[in-house]
Amino acid sequence: MGVVTLIQAVRLAIALAAALALAGQAQAQLRVVAATTDLAAIAAAVGGDLVNVETIVPAAVDPEAFEPRPGDLEKIRSAGLLVRVGLGYDYWLDKLVRQAGDKRLMRGGDAYVDGSTGIPLLEVSGQNVINEGGHAHGVANPHYWLDSENAKTVSASIADGLARVLPAEHARISANREHFVADLDRALARWTAQLAPVAGVKLVAYHNSWPYFARRFRLDVIDFIEPKPGVAPSPAQLARLIAAGKKATVRAVVHEPYEPEDAARFVAQKLGVPVVLLATSVGSVPEAKDYFALFDHNVAILAKALGVPSQ
Repeated sequence: MGVVTLIQAVRLAIALAAALALAGQAQAQLRVVAATTDLAAIAAAVGGDLVNVETIVPAAVDPEAFEPRPGDLEKIRSAGLLVRVGLGYDYWLDKLVRQAGDKRLMRGGDAYVDGSTGIPLLEVSGQNVINEGGHAHGVANPHYWLDSENAKTVSASIADGLARVLPAEHARISANREHFVADLDRALARWTAQLAPVAGVKLVAYHNSWPYFARRFRLDVIDFIEPKPGVAPSPAQLARLIAAGKKATVRAVVHEPYEPEDAARFVAQKLGVPVVLLATSVGSVPEAKDYFALFDHNVAILAKALGVPSQ
């Protein structure tokens, strides 16, 4: 092979390698990093095969008491889109984002999504984020994903974020979200019908996780076993709660998977009602494999505990 022919061959090989690299980049999925499994599930539904979604807080771990690990910073640095709960729930994320130093992932950046934007919030306090006993408290109750209607707003925010970083895929992203919302509407009608017979029922909960869920399904959580998030109740507080529960004819004690059980079981025993373990997030119990399964599980197990005939 002559020198000219060899040079041409090398140039052709380089051009071919570059073309293959570009093709690989075009086919590569956008790396989405979500603070929690719930936001990850919604992001995966909206992004479809355009995205690869990772979660920072593991399933069945209390995000309010979560401590980031060394590898979490690397997740942030490699993110093409960051999705957070907001409202102080994932306050620890701010430090990671500052350390990553990528302006795209900071508030107002093209690759930043706060899922709480546009949500009709409950228990709005107007205070700054504080941290008590490992639990963060912000401007409102942050458990908004437990009203499935709010997932429509969250999915719209995620779709907007994805379209900012993947503008050529706007149509596919919009179609994915529309499919997700249609499925959600059908499921919500089913869940609402399942819990309709127990509308107005009185419940006690261990932690204040359930105001959005209770509002959506017309349940009444009259009090909480924790006097403050992360603080164990005293015997006097339990006595007052039991007296109030008897007066209100409480029908069940709702409990989260990662909270201590002794106090909840004691209260339930004194009231003569069941303890109902509900999933606070996707993956927090094995049955809650995705966002729809989260509600399938919670609605079914609560309806059964309250004596609603299976449908």
